[in-house]
Amino acid sequence: QVQLVESGGGLKQAGGSLRLSCAVSGRTFSDYAMGWFRQAPGKEREFVATIDWNGQRTYYADSVKGRFTISRDNRKNTVYLQMSSLKPEDTAVYYCNSGLTMTAVQRMATTEGSWGQGTQVTVSS
Repeated sequence: QVQLVESGGGLKQAGGSLRLSCAVSGRTFSDYAMGWFRQAPGKEREFVATIDWNGQRTYYADSVKGRFTISRDNRKNTVYLQMSSLKPEDTAVYYCNSGLTMTAVQRMATTEGSWGQGTQVTVSS
């Protein structure tokens, strides 16, 4: 059973930066693409970013392109999301998850299964 532990959230003013981390256990981390997702109050969870197994390819939602950067450290079984130029509309609970491919990750935002507790990001205007 995969375990996902997100951390690094907090309260920031618009224009600020945050770095989220997600520690993964229970599976061979380097075998999987990883992704970040977010869920704002009253909205469905949505895809944010994904990275392939060795960190060579990334893909972002249009809403965060140019502001967020996903990366991973396979030695530490951890995926990161560097968030900059934060906007109030980035306020959400952020989650990570894994999939066999980047395409699979992009499609899993509203699926059930194993999700962590998430980390709250709040951006004030």
